[in-house]
Amino acid sequence: MKKTTFNLFATMALGLALASCAGIDKMKEAAKNVKYSVTPEVLEAHGGKVDVSIKVQIPEKFFDKKVVLEATPVLVYEGGETAFAPYVLQGESIQGNEKVISYLNGGSFTYTGSVPYNSNMRVSDLVVRIKGTKGNQTADFDPVKIADGVIATYALVQEKGAATAIGANQYRRDITEQQLADIFFLIQQAQLRDSELKKDEIKNLKDYIVASQSVANKTIKNIEVSAYASPDGAQDLNTRLASQREKVAKDYLDKELKKAKVDSKAEGFFTLNSTPEDWEGFKKLMEASDVQDKELILRVLSMYSDPEVREKEIKNMSETFKVIAQDILPKLRRSKLIVNAEMKGKTDEEMKALLASNPDSLNVEELLFVATLVEGDDQLKAYKAAATQYPNDWRTLNNVGCELFEKGDVDGAAASFNAANAVKANVPEVLNNLGVIAFAKGDLAKAEELFGQAAGAGEALDNNLGVIAILKGDYEGAIRYFGNSTSCNAGLAKILAGKYDAALSTLNANTAEVGLKYYLKAIVGARTAQKDMMFQNLQKACELDAALKNYAKKDMEFGKFFEDANFKAAIQ
Repeated sequence: MKKTTFNLFATMALGLALASCAGIDKMKEAAKNVKYSVTPEVLEAHGGKVDVSIKVQIPEKFFDKKVVLEATPVLVYEGGETAFAPYVLQGESIQGNEKVISYLNGGSFTYTGSVPYNSNMRVSDLVVRIKGTKGNQTADFDPVKIADGVIATYALVQEKGAATAIGANQYRRDITEQQLADIFFLIQQAQLRDSELKKDEIKNLKDYIVASQSVANKTIKNIEVSAYASPDGAQDLNTRLASQREKVAKDYLDKELKKAKVDSKAEGFFTLNSTPEDWEGFKKLMEASDVQDKELILRVLSMYSDPEVREKEIKNMSETFKVIAQDILPKLRRSKLIVNAEMKGKTDEEMKALLASNPDSLNVEELLFVATLVEGDDQLKAYKAAATQYPNDWRTLNNVGCELFEKGDVDGAAASFNAANAVKANVPEVLNNLGVIAFAKGDLAKAEELFGQAAGAGEALDNNLGVIAILKGDYEGAIRYFGNSTSCNAGLAKILAGKYDAALSTLNANTAEVGLKYYLKAIVGARTAQKDMMFQNLQKACELDAALKNYAKKDMEFGKFFEDANFKAAIQ
């Protein structure tokens, strides 16, 4: 009796176990009927993440009432895999808080998830791994591939990277110089006084004329003489005085020019001008003075244009006029002398020759300028020579850093930028370049902070803010930062924003013969189903930059063409 009872219970337990397994096994066999719709069809990376949306359509009479399914989307790639967060579905008889799927009617479920992007994902499969549980029984379903991945075109911005900002030179090849002096006269007189001719400013003017003759590339182009009379007294007297003061000043200069052996006979060498009543000069002196009734006098000047009326009204202010006669009018009885000279700068060839043979003979502006005329090691030589001779000019240190960065010496560039910042803190170009160093070292938060402080650093900063926007997935923001730029980064931003015609216009306007430009045009061709454009530009890109051959082999932008003979030929 006992034996019979035992066998009966054992048979019942076995039956229950078989029924439990049968429910899961039946679902495993029918799992091929579950439909998955993935958006996007080929996964894409944006802002350092891979996002996915999966609509799961479960057929009727599939989902056992007592089963719980845990499904995990996984990106599988060479060398590893990355799992998204799992989702759980449950049958109608399960007590729980997960999504319930009807046995009779089936159901649907939309899953969204995100994982950090890594470059190994560029060729990968998105699979779903499912584990079923019914009571104490579990079973692993066969993995199901539901999508390809990952298009990571946004990461191409790193091929170009952030841009350094050069400290601009202020070089001017031809420099116009002026030397000025005033000769003052006594009231109603036009005689030159020894006291005036012995003044420092007259001595400096004479010395300048003499010194100009000893400088091979300096020429006195012309001299201006402007003579004035104060606006008191009769107009005919003032006219004669101004004319006489003009003449005596010119005659004096003629003698000095002759002593210095300067040819002043050329037509137009002297520009002569006389002002009988210098009301403009009077007004300026009054505005700058603290004369009593100043505002009243200025009002008289604005109310009356007739010089006689002006003079009468002002003289009526007897006490004030005494001060004017003593402090203002004497400064208007003068001849103004201006010597205009031109300094001819060195030619480009002369500066390049001096850079090679005697860089110490070039001044800081010439060194910074000649660096723009040469390339490679010569450019670095020019900047280093400038930094050695002019270490207190932030531009010299900054520009050494720019060149070192261009050559791949990130640590050397960082040292130069920090030295430039120590010479003069918070210069926009230097802050931008410190941001570039942070960017190169992978500290995007620090880079963005420094770029935010570098307002005024010019096109390089606009590029860098655009780069940061691309890396954050803000493509419209990147387009705004790039503005009218025709750089590869600007074209990339428009591709990522889906503005393919605008991207082509930008890239076609780019005159640089670089592989990335043509690679981006090939991507436009792939996205717009223009195969000839794609193949032709891809081939050109690989010719210019051999590294793009291997990159293209794993670029899912061209995933549909991996086995195409034309694609294979383009990347050979």
